[in-house]
Amino acid sequence: MNESQLLYAAPMPMSTSTIAAARPSRAADRFTATSALRAHWPEYLMESAELGLFMVSACFFTTLLEYPASPVRHMLPNAFLRHALSGLAMALTLLLLIHSAWGKRSGAHMNPSMTLMFLRLGKMETWDGFFYVVFQFAGGLSGVVFSSLVIGRALAHPSVNFAATQPGIWGTGAAFVAELLISFLLATTVLAASNHKNLSRFTPYFAATLVATYITFEARFSGMSMNPARTLGSAIPAHAFQALWIYFTAPPLAMLIAAEAYLRVRSARAVYCAKLNHHNAERCIFRCRYMELQGN
Repeated sequence: MNESQLLYAAPMPMSTSTIAAARPSRAADRFTATSALRAHWPEYLMESAELGLFMVSACFFTTLLEYPASPVRHMLPNAFLRHALSGLAMALTLLLLIHSAWGKRSGAHMNPSMTLMFLRLGKMETWDGFFYVVFQFAGGLSGVVFSSLVIGRALAHPSVNFAATQPGIWGTGAAFVAELLISFLLATTVLAASNHKNLSRFTPYFAATLVATYITFEARFSGMSMNPARTLGSAIPAHAFQALWIYFTAPPLAMLIAAEAYLRVRSARAVYCAKLNHHNAERCIFRCRYMELQGN
């Protein structure tokens, strides 16, 4: 166990199993795929389940608001209002997931782009980053498949289309630029808030506010993804692969650029952990210095 993990865990009694689970980060050369899975498989499953639940929510609310036979769709003919309500619903979903026991423990990335950013910033072991990404993709697809089984044919209607994210009114070029901008702003906001002593506990609310704003105003340009796993989860059952490259390139690129900018404006020492919600007593598997940020 490294010094930062000891600082974080100090207020709580440490069991032998807890110490063993955190030990791989002490010696990176012994932190293999097998040891990573053995020590951190609960966090990997939590990441998968969190994105899966996010996609269930996305599929449900998209069907409720956009399916032509939905009574809610008839009650709300204004497209802008429906986008705003969808944004609010997904922001609340995000907040609930980040504040859930699973979100508090896994860090609630739910996004390969976010995970790659924290990996670049040195907050994650390589194998942890790898398995986070794999399980995020599995969770995104599982959530849409489950939603399809529950909702049925309405989810496949062209107006719903499995809640797929696709380029909007200005085509693929505008969608790429839009995804680049919104992903960069989200990543920069998360880094600035989560590494600020007084603002860190409000990081989930900043992120949720951006998600609601993006869905309301930006979705018409790119579909508002910022997340390759979220997009692929819908694209597979929707057979919507024509612009998949946008969502596999722009969000990761933007968040890596945000990481590089943060390192140059601040420093690697100014990145304290990889959790979006660290104001809790759940286990932390990252290279954590959160208690240092809090001055303890």
